[in-house]
Order: sequence, then C-alpha cells, then structure tokens
Amino acid sequence: MKLNPQISIGNSPLLLAQPHGGTEVPEDILKRLNANGQALADTDWHITRLYAGLIDDVTVVSTPVHRYVIDTNRNPSDESLYPGQNTTGLCPLTTFDGEPIYLDGEEPDEDEIRLRQQQFHQPYHDALKEQIERLRQKHGVVILYDCHSIRSVVPYLFEGKLPDFNIGTNNGVTCDLNYQSAIEKICSAHQHYTLASNGRFKGGWTTRQYGKPEAGVHAIQMELAQCNYMQESAPWNYDMAKAESLRVVLRQLLLSLRP
Repeated sequence: MKLNPQISIGNSPLLLAQPHGGTEVPEDILKRLNANGQALADTDWHITRLYAGLIDDVTVVSTPVHRYVIDTNRNPSDESLYPGQNTTGLCPLTTFDGEPIYLDGEEPDEDEIRLRQQQFHQPYHDALKEQIERLRQKHGVVILYDCHSIRSVVPYLFEGKLPDFNIGTNNGVTCDLNYQSAIEKICSAHQHYTLASNGRFKGGWTTRQYGKPEAGVHAIQMELAQCNYMQESAPWNYDMAKAESLRVVLRQLLLSLRP
C-alpha cells in the first residue's frame, strides 16, 4: 500500500511541514494494533485545518500516514533525539502514555520497519527536499515551519502542563535567531498564552535535518498545546471559538516569518 505525501504548491519562501496529522493506517497493520493503537490518540489532530488559509502562497507538505505506522519526524536510524528521556521511536510500540499499541507478538521486526521506511518515511522526505530546493533556487532562502500539536498534559513525556507555544530550534542552531525572536515577541504579546523556547521540545528530526541557516534554510518547530483549539480526549472535537483565537496568533507568526 502506498500513501503518497500531499503537497500544496506556493511560491513564497515559507514551507509548512505537517508530519503527524495523518490518520491512515494500512489494514494489515491496523488489525495488529490493540485498542490503544486503534484509538490513534497521539495524532496532531486538525493540524491542517488549524493552519489552512492563514496566509496565501505558502507550500504545504503533509503525509496521510499515521505516526503509529512510522514517525516521519524521527531519524530513520531510530537514534533518539532526546537521550535519557521518555519518547517514542521510528515505528512506535507505545502511546505517549507508555502503553503498548500492538497485540502481543505483533510488533514490527527490523525488516518490516525498513519496508515502512521505504514506503512512507522516505517519500515524505523526498517531497520535503524537493520543495526546499525549489524554493531555495527561487528565493535563496527557505523558512521551514514544522507544524505540531500535542495534549497539554502527558506525564510520561514531560512534567506538569505544557506551555501553549513550544518553539524548537535545537537551541538556536537550525535558524537565524531573528526568526525565533520574531515568534517569541508575537507569542509574548498575547499574554493569555504561555511560551517556551527549546524546552521539552527542541525540534524533531525534520527541524534538525534541514535547518541549515548557512545554506539559506531556516527550520523552526512549533509544538502547540491542543487545549487551545480542541477537546483533548476522544472524540477529539475541534473547538471553533478557541481555534479562531489561536489562528489570529498563528497568522501573525507566519507573516513575521515570510520575507
């Protein structure tokens, strides 16, 4: 089964990556998941809807594949991005709460993981690389904004309640600090939201792989607390009023990044 990346072409230097909004699971994998896995709880729910139409002429690259099949924001070598901390891997075996997602004995072996990487992970990154290069050739600069969201309270992954906006630039390595400062300034101006830069989320593999300011590619991950735009439990309903308030800020953020 091949689930191709979805690409919306724009011509500004801004590129939105959305690796975790997909909910598609091939049937042969779905039937091996237990109730925890089939619930797909660790989805970046409604992320495409949240960012849709905020500004015009942006490129968007997303994958329809759910992260339980393969996490396209993880290193294909499966090396941890957060050594010593709880996290999930390239082909996750647990939820964000540390609960198994597969029926006993149905976990993928190394050969299957390699196949999933070829079928789903590589095509997503091929699409990203193609769009990054297209925009770099056109403008000389690309701003890669990696769109994410997560439940605001996940004890297995972090203590307490997550800030509303979580900026990841691998401690300033993956982008010109002027871009990070611009986002921080806008978020701080909306005092009913909280902000952290390079806290629990420093940027995943996408941000760290492609963020090379010296080559004209600036990468920023934004991890949003889902309580600000949706119900954080099943059925994961979109909250229109909260979302519209958040979209006002997100629009300002994206405008500040686009030269």
